[in-house]
Amino acid sequence: MTVKSQITFDDFLKLDIRVGKIIKAESFEKARKPSYKLLVDMGPEIGEKNSSAQITEHYAPEDLVGKQVLAVVNFPPRNIAGFMSEILVMGTYSEGGVVLISPDKPVQPGDILG
Repeated sequence: MTVKSQITFDDFLKLDIRVGKIIKAESFEKARKPSYKLLVDMGPEIGEKNSSAQITEHYAPEDLVGKQVLAVVNFPPRNIAGFMSEILVMGTYSEGGVVLISPDKPVQPGDILG
């Protein structure tokens, strides 16, 4: 895999990446690629946000509820097949599909990546 173009540390600092807790997950039938609609609690400062996630290969909706994830919260919302995706839940492109990135210990929704 080729490394993408370089950015500066200041560019990285522009990203607001926080911990969220998935509180609802359901199939997203209108999406072009198999996806879920997620409702994620991003803590008291950010609140609950919607996200569309192409993570169906490794996860069932019922297994996602309560899972902590990392998400970028300061991208502009995107309209995906009539659904406003407000945050970008982060994962790795791994063998067999996307695997979510999660803290290895329970933390508070809204905690900032640092």
